[in-house]
Amino acid sequence: MTDEIFTRSVRIERPVAEVFAWHERPGALTRLTPPWERVEVTSHVGGIRDGARVSLRTKVGPLWIRWEIIHRDYVAGRQFRDVLQRGPFAKWEHLHRFEPAGDGACVLTDEIHYRLPLAELGRWFGGAFTRRKLARLFAYRHRVTKFEIESSAGNASGNPKA
Repeated sequence: MTDEIFTRSVRIERPVAEVFAWHERPGALTRLTPPWERVEVTSHVGGIRDGARVSLRTKVGPLWIRWEIIHRDYVAGRQFRDVLQRGPFAKWEHLHRFEPAGDGACVLTDEIHYRLPLAELGRWFGGAFTRRKLARLFAYRHRVTKFEIESSAGNASGNPKA
């Protein structure tokens, strides 16, 4: 079975090093979680570098679903990848890519290769729902990222505004 691929990009009017560093700060994942999603980070060890691990649980209907994720393919200032070890998808690999875009700006691209459980049956019943959910999630994440980084540009501490 072939992977589904979801890709979204956003231009941020700040240098790529600053945008990448924002993702390395503690709490970035929590700040990027939409308020309508019930997600709890139960463990986060090692940041976003290779071998770092994140455990979380998310509420889907009446059930809590666990996710175990490991980070790979870290390249400072350029990219990192989240790879699902255990969770609701048959496959989930999320590449976060950061590219310079001239004059102190950059483009952040999120590219996810995933497979739903139950092969074609999962794709048939859950494909459109999953695509809509990802589109809404990443629209939110990109708005938050862009706002926090661009609005903190004059902040001497470099901390994003809450």
